Amino acid sequence: MSTSKKSSKAAKKSKKGAKKSAKRAVTSTETPQTTTTEDLKLKITSEGPSPETFASLSRDLLEHPSLRDYLNKTRHRLMSLELVDTEPETKPARPPAPSDSFRATIYDYSNNRTLIAEGSLTNRRRLDVRESSRQPLPNSEEFEEAVKILTKEAGIGAALREKSLQPYAPMPPLIESEQPDGRIERTVAVGLLPLNREVKHEIVGVNMVRQAAVRFESRAPENAVAHNPICGQPNAFQSTASKGTPGQVWVTVTQGGTVLWKFLVVRPAASSGTNGSGVELRYVDYRGKRVLYRAHVPILNVKYDQNACGPYRDWQYEEGMIQAAGTNVAPGFLLCPTPAKTILDTGSDAGTFLGTAIYIQGLEVVLVSEMQAGWYRYVSQWRLHANGTIRPRFGFSAVQSSCVCNVHFHHCYWRFDFDIRTPGNNIVREFNNPCLPGICPSNWHDKQFEIMRSRDYGRNRKWRVQNTATGEAYDIIPGKDDGVALSLPDAPFGRGDLWFLRYRSTEIDDGVVATGPPYEAGLNGFINGESIKNQDVVVWYGAHFKHDVSAEPPGTFGDIVGPDLVPVKW
Repeated sequence: MSTSKKSSKAAKKSKKGAKKSAKRAVTSTETPQTTTTEDLKLKITSEGPSPETFASLSRDLLEHPSLRDYLNKTRHRLMSLELVDTEPETKPARPPAPSDSFRATIYDYSNNRTLIAEGSLTNRRRLDVRESSRQPLPNSEEFEEAVKILTKEAGIGAALREKSLQPYAPMPPLIESEQPDGRIERTVAVGLLPLNREVKHEIVGVNMVRQAAVRFESRAPENAVAHNPICGQPNAFQSTASKGTPGQVWVTVTQGGTVLWKFLVVRPAASSGTNGSGVELRYVDYRGKRVLYRAHVPILNVKYDQNACGPYRDWQYEEGMIQAAGTNVAPGFLLCPTPAKTILDTGSDAGTFLGTAIYIQGLEVVLVSEMQAGWYRYVSQWRLHANGTIRPRFGFSAVQSSCVCNVHFHHCYWRFDFDIRTPGNNIVREFNNPCLPGICPSNWHDKQFEIMRSRDYGRNRKWRVQNTATGEAYDIIPGKDDGVALSLPDAPFGRGDLWFLRYRSTEIDDGVVATGPPYEAGLNGFINGESIKNQDVVVWYGAHFKHDVSAEPPGTFGDIVGPDLVPVKW
């Protein structure tokens, strides 16, 4: 079942159960593809640098000569250390070797600045350093220091020490503290959840430069609230994986000796993009033919009804715990004999594993991880069927806070970099039934140029990305609950539903840092009239979810959205 002997034993124990569930899956499949009930088998191989390599680099980095002049006699912190995966202008025929480049983000409190250091894992002599005014998101160590500072404050400190207040990570994660000269002093937000009636809910700022609390008359910054009622699931306050935590694996799926799937999986903590992108797939091949060069969720945001809170741009790299048991096959990856459970299944963000769980359910290989951004909890999931269907899924929930009592709209945007057989010779076709005026009697028409399109459930609208030279294709079938952005109450914040673009290495995301603004997805700026006929095509797919805690049925802890990607003529 995997490169690990232990995982092989675990998989054999679940063989009988897998056969039964495989038979059930055949009868419920929604695609015309045929499959057999023979067991799927997994081979999982670790890829990229080890945690030990990153730990060694973290220990040595701040003493590097190139940083010493910047950091001498300063109070500073290493905020993140991550691999730099450069998107190529021209895609290679074969997957490239793992990246050797890293980027370290350091905050210098003494000079109120961010330092970006970039170098090579194998040649650590050279280090390029530059300054920036951009504020990186807090990591867990900085948040803990902010709480420690609060314990010394009058009033708040006593309540924290007596445990009548529980600190938590709120939204927004940072609070602007502009000085007369225009500089922003770094101020970390800390939520204080009341554990008895004698204290009140509050969100405070902690100025990390002056090491002092910043409090608000309304008990919260202007784009958040802290009062009763308090809504959401209980917060387990467990540890998280921070940005740049290494972890990626090659997964090979076979059935009866035939290789069905082969792809690279990157855990959320190591995923690409300005703010991460959830569980990320790369170099996805089905039956030996390329489907996707990269597939991930680089943009995620939320808008509240009546602007009760926010808006916010969220991040997709901070992993939270899930309930999963199995064999550790690589850093951050667990091979499970039974399905893993997230907050959407249990109503709890408590768990036993931090990372991405992989398991077989019927004739699907499932990859799932839970993430958090402030009080939000997100679930990133991929389901790959033996018949070639890919079901990307994204789930939404929240833990205790005041903002989430208000109706709000989550928007997530998948980026599907299709390479059907080849990077070039791809085209997008659209299906409508009833057919469109001017297109009838045909239900299909080709998209010639870059364009944004809306879902239209009344016309059963779907799209097809096809290789014009070979005929193979994948259909994009909208999920029934994925919404139509321009018909939602928070329009035009959601911007749109689908964008069909020509591949550009600079358009892996819109470059907006999670602290914002702007908060809206900046995808319309990518449309510049270029031809997408017989080109390298990228599809952005937006899904939109209305979260109303008061309307959730008992036993429901959020919801999940996403399209189906279905093979045609494969």
